[in-house]
Amino acid sequence: MKHILLAALVSVALCCCALAQASDDTPATKEDVHRYFEVVHTHDMLNQMIDAMAKPMHQMVHDMYTKDQDKLPPDFEEKMNGIMDGMFKDIPWDQIIDAMIPAYQKHLTKGDLDAMTAFYSTPSGQKILKEMPAMTADAMQAMMPFLQDYMQKVQGRVQEQALAMLQKAEQKPGQTTRN
Repeated sequence: MKHILLAALVSVALCCCALAQASDDTPATKEDVHRYFEVVHTHDMLNQMIDAMAKPMHQMVHDMYTKDQDKLPPDFEEKMNGIMDGMFKDIPWDQIIDAMIPAYQKHLTKGDLDAMTAFYSTPSGQKILKEMPAMTADAMQAMMPFLQDYMQKVQGRVQEQALAMLQKAEQKPGQTTRN
């Protein structure tokens, strides 16, 4: 009987500790945020973002060179890409990450960060992090036709409204428009 009571007390104590950790609304520390950033591979994600940005920028330089190659030196594209790549390579990631910490501390508690760190430390959490760029790209590709159609409709409505406002502004007082 004593063993059962002791086991029950230990179980209750462990549950209370777990609940206390799960609902820990104490402010997050810099260390809490750093630990989370480490688990979610923030440095790697930022580098992937830069790689993704570099490709269209290289394409832009290539298009610029192709359009004006008769006016530009033959090594223009290579030099411009080198300059951009150097700028990307020299981005002060540590300073940027440190600058992000207060925002995380403002919006998340220690309990929030502990829970997210625990989740992203699991195989499922790591899989989500690994697959997120591809999932996002696939989702964007699937959404693009709908977004393009919607944006054309919005653009048409904005143009109609702008034209109506312009016509109204050009009217003399007391004049009415004919449709």
